[in-house]
Order: sequence, then structure tokens, then C-alpha cells
Amino acid sequence: MRMNKKSIGILAVVVIIVCAAVFGGIYATRNIGKSEKVISKESAAKRLSRMVDKIEPKEGKPVKSAIEYDESDNEAAELPDIDTCTVGVEATTSLYAEIYSSPEKAGTGTDGWLCEMAEEFNKERFEVNGQTVSIKVRKVNSGQALDYIASGKAVPEGFAPSSMLWVSMLNAKGTSTEKISDSLVGNVAGILLSEKTYSQLVEKYGTVDLKAITEATETGELAMGYTNPFASSAGLNFLICTLERYDLKNPLSDTAVEGFQKFQKNVPFVALTTMQMRDAAENGSLDGFIMEYQSYANDTVLSSNYKFVPYGYRHDNPLVSIAGISEEKKEILSLFAKFCASDKSKKRADEYGFNGMSDYVCEYDEVSGDVLTAAQKLYKTNKDSGKPVIGVFVTDVSGSMSGEPLKALQTSLINSMKYINKENYIGLVSYSNDVTIELPIKQFNLEQQTYFKGAVENLYAAGGTATFDAVCVALNMINEMMEQYPDAKPMLFVLSDGDTNTGYNLNDIREVLNGLKVPVYTIGYNADLEALESISSVNEAASIDASTDDVVYQLKILFNANM
Repeated sequence: MRMNKKSIGILAVVVIIVCAAVFGGIYATRNIGKSEKVISKESAAKRLSRMVDKIEPKEGKPVKSAIEYDESDNEAAELPDIDTCTVGVEATTSLYAEIYSSPEKAGTGTDGWLCEMAEEFNKERFEVNGQTVSIKVRKVNSGQALDYIASGKAVPEGFAPSSMLWVSMLNAKGTSTEKISDSLVGNVAGILLSEKTYSQLVEKYGTVDLKAITEATETGELAMGYTNPFASSAGLNFLICTLERYDLKNPLSDTAVEGFQKFQKNVPFVALTTMQMRDAAENGSLDGFIMEYQSYANDTVLSSNYKFVPYGYRHDNPLVSIAGISEEKKEILSLFAKFCASDKSKKRADEYGFNGMSDYVCEYDEVSGDVLTAAQKLYKTNKDSGKPVIGVFVTDVSGSMSGEPLKALQTSLINSMKYINKENYIGLVSYSNDVTIELPIKQFNLEQQTYFKGAVENLYAAGGTATFDAVCVALNMINEMMEQYPDAKPMLFVLSDGDTNTGYNLNDIREVLNGLKVPVYTIGYNADLEALESISSVNEAASIDASTDDVVYQLKILFNANM
């Protein structure tokens, strides 16, 4: 049936209305739970001041406690028990080899390739010296696995990090390894850019690579995000390659440091997790962020909307044995590596997004583990580019924190003090029914550290939970200090079990948080994590699930990245 012009016009109008409704609905639902009103920083500060006047916070009595320095950090004591790391595949025989593997191949679904290979390997019932053997796979982040092995806290037979960078660092720390396989499965780290950003860079620089991206970040044209180089393979890779981009021959030189400081000055934040970084990109806070190709390929939203720009050292997932294991266990690892190299195994890897960009070749020479370790220390010292952090710790001392949660909070904070740069400005607030300013914000020199430790040691738990009253008081402290140091980076840390039963709620202060743009990191102790995540999500900070077993290590990672 032929349609006349009038009918076609009506149909077109209907299509437009339907599309508007659909996309309008999608846009609206993206912001469910978020404040629709964005107020100015000045308005937020005035409103906050009025709220704090109503709260009437108390002043704590300063108490000093001696700081005990241990020249050799006890890394083993800071690490949680290895059982906090998930076992993806259990051994099925008495003679087996355990492998610590990075999560992108030791998880589930498309991230479970190595686990599936281990399960199939175990079913085959291979033998070594007449005994049936098997493989055990434990999922451990590459940086954390390095810490376990180097400290001797928990040592497997095999180590399969994302890249050889971690193996080089492990060797530099005094643990010898023997290469079993250069690559169990192929992968590449990359920078994700929106189509618009990618086109703009091509227009200005002629090409898009790490050099163009760092230059654009330096000049403020690009908001770049990357992950913690102490824990993330892509983050460590990005750090060393950025330093090498400024001085290829000596990435630790003054020239490299100066270049890194210029670059870092325009980095909004270094993400604790990939999810935190990705959320910031989706909300428009970042123009570019890093990710491995396998994760990118498995996410249709990302692969449809972002360009992938490879950088740095390949993530080819090597397998090495740890020095001192028996020849039998070394043979088990070799058998498993051969099994993973079969055509069937490679096909499965391809299906799961691995082995893409196989023609990508790293432009940099091999880097030593000593240089990588020094680069991490350089990052810690220079990541803020001369801008101190102004931070307040908000500690929950309500009745529900009594016992182990409060002990864990105290232990973790005191232990983590040494990971806070002394140039930063730190304060402490506690709360139950009321809010107490335990320690006004001052530079975190030795004297402030003694007061901080004393205040933490003297916390005790009782009463209700006025979380958002305490957040208001801490925000006001930060805002007043920012008037003296306008270039500083504000941060707030809430340590709680997540319950709130008195005082203001999140909706009361959401607009203030949005206006002041202060990221609120939350650390949950046996917590209502959903409540804490809702606080952190306002300004794209991270929320940590810190059980009493691993909170010390979690805070170490958080402070190394941000403090």
C-alpha cells in the first residue's frame, strides 16, 4: 500500500516522539538516585556551615602516643591470610602445583579461561613419575601476589601475573624464578578514548599514541585516568611507560620526574579499581582511561563507544616457577603450560577475548625490576605534583562497632600512617550520637602523627550512628583549610559499618557533596556496603569491603594510591 505525504509526515512525527521517549527514559534512569540540582561551591559551603552550626561538634582532648619506626616494614604481617583470596580450581590429587593467577583469567565466565584449562587438565589425569598430578588455581591480583611471595607469607609453586613486569620486580626483591612459559595467553593494555576525543587528537597530533595522549593531558585538553600502579598491571605499565616517554634512557631522571609532574598535575585522580575509573568515564569526568584488551573486547558498550589505543609492555600472562620447588612440581607446571598451548585451549582463549592485537609490539626495551620498584616510589612522592592532600578520617565509634570492628579500625589506621606523605594535611573526626573533632587538620609531621596515633588509640564504641553529621563536620573542616591551600586535593575517608540511625541522611547532604566535589572514600568493617557505596558514588570515589582479616592491607593499597 502506498502512503501519501501527509501519512508519511505523521509517521515521522510518531517515530520522533517514540525515540525521544525511549532515549529520554534511558537518560533519566542513568541518574536515578542522583541529585538533579547542582549547586555552586559557594552555595554548598554556606549551606554546609549552617548544617554544622546545628550539629554543634565537640572538641576532643589531644593525646600524644609515641611513634615506633621499624626500619624494615613487616610486609608479611600487613597481608591478610591467603585464604581471603579465592581458589578457582582445587587440586584433585595429593601431588599438585598451585598457581597464583591474575583475575582476568582466573575468575568466572570470560574471565575464567585459566580455571577452565586447569579443570580440563585435572580430568586428563596426567602423570609425573608414575603419580597422577593436578593443578590448583588461586585468584590473586598480580601486585598482591608479588607481596605474598616476596615476603614469604604464602608461596605457591607457580606465578602467572598479567605481565613480566611483576616477575622482574619479584626477582629484584630476591626471589628467583624459572620461566615455564613466555605466554599462557595473549593480551595488551590500552587507553580507551571516545570517538570524539580520538578524532580531536588525530586532528591536532596527526596520530594517537601514548605521546599524544600525555601531551594532551599536560596541556589540560584531556582528563586521563589510570589505576593504582602498586596493585594494577595496567597501572604499573602505564606509569613506567609514561616515565620512559619523558626519558627513554633513564625513566628515573630529573627530566622524567619533571615531565611526570606536569602530566600528573592534570590527572583528576588515580583510581583504586577499574570500576571506579570506568564509572568516572561514564559520568563524564574522564576523557580517557586504561583497560586490557580482553576486558574491552568482552564489553559491547565499551567496544562500541570507545577506541582502543594500545600502549607499553604486552600483557602476555607468563608462567614462572618459584625457586626451591621440586622437579616433580616443576614438571607439573610444564605439562600444564603445554596443555594451555594446545589448539583447543587457544581457541577457547580467542573466544574469551584473549590473543587479540597479536601483531602489537612494545616499543620499549625490557625494564629491570629495580627500576620498576623505584618508579613506584617516584610515583608515591610525585603523584600530587606539589599539591598536598587535605584529608579527614571520619571514624564510626557507635555501639555496633564495638569489639573486633573497632579494633580492626584502630590497627589498620595506625599501621597505615606510614603510607601517608608527610606533606599532606590530616585531621580526625569520630562519631556516635554526637560528633567529636578528635584532631584538627594540620600538616602530618611527626608531632601531628603522635597526636593522630593517640587519638585513634583512645577511641571507644558506644551509642548511635550519626554518619552524615560527621561527614558534614569533616567536609566543613576541609573546606575551611582549602581557603588557605586552594591548590590542595581534598579527600574524605569514612570508616564505618555502614549503619546510620540518627542525624542527617545522604539526601540531606547530597547537593552539598556535589557542590564541593570532595571524593568520599568509604571503608566498611563487616558493613552495610550498599549504604557506604552510595556515599562514595556521589563524587566517584571507591568503596572498600574491608573485613577484619584484610583491612590493614586494603588501607595500605588505598593510601599508596591516594595519600
